[in-house]
Amino acid sequence: MSEPPQDATRPMPVVDTEKHPGPERHTPPPAQQPALSPDARGSGRFWSARRVPSAIVALLTLGGAGLLLYDVVAVRAGYPAMYWRRELARQLAERPLDDIPVLAGAAFVTAVGLWLILLAITPGLRNLLPMLRPRYDVRAALTRDAAAQVLRDRAVEVSGVREARVRMRRRRAEVRVISHFRDPAEVRSDLDTALAGAVTDLGMVRRPKLSVRLRGPGKKG
Repeated sequence: MSEPPQDATRPMPVVDTEKHPGPERHTPPPAQQPALSPDARGSGRFWSARRVPSAIVALLTLGGAGLLLYDVVAVRAGYPAMYWRRELARQLAERPLDDIPVLAGAAFVTAVGLWLILLAITPGLRNLLPMLRPRYDVRAALTRDAAAQVLRDRAVEVSGVREARVRMRRRRAEVRVISHFRDPAEVRSDLDTALAGAVTDLGMVRRPKLSVRLRGPGKKG
């Protein structure tokens, strides 16, 4: 006789969780956000790499040092010094210190040195306006054109504004508005509210001061 076919599916035993508690499941805690740095409320200005001035100074320094070293080695080897070096030594020996060409050369060298010092101690990139930092590892900035465009868009959304122009500076935003068909006082009130909200939404470290000028349309004819 053949064996009866076995059922492939078997009922699973029911376990009472109250009498036979299973292993507890621990929900992993949510990943903690990195701690904010002390300067999380704002960041300094972005520093420019200034590759072009650095490259020019490096090339001039390298060329001058190489030329002077070559001349010194040539003199040590028994050859005469180069003409420019002999002429420079003669001019410095004969000309007094209050001579106009000497003073002009000294002024030029001083100006170049001050310019290089200014480049070294200033950040540059004045077109970038730093924004607030919500996290320690996030830095952002707005260009002046982008910030001016945002303020302009908010201004033209106000009812009664026909045209708006914005000039963005580091500490001031100059807004020029032409209105029509509405009371200028109402337009000015709505405009101040809209621009103040726009400045807040930009999230910049240093909020620019608003300078708003409103005028009506020119007379025709």
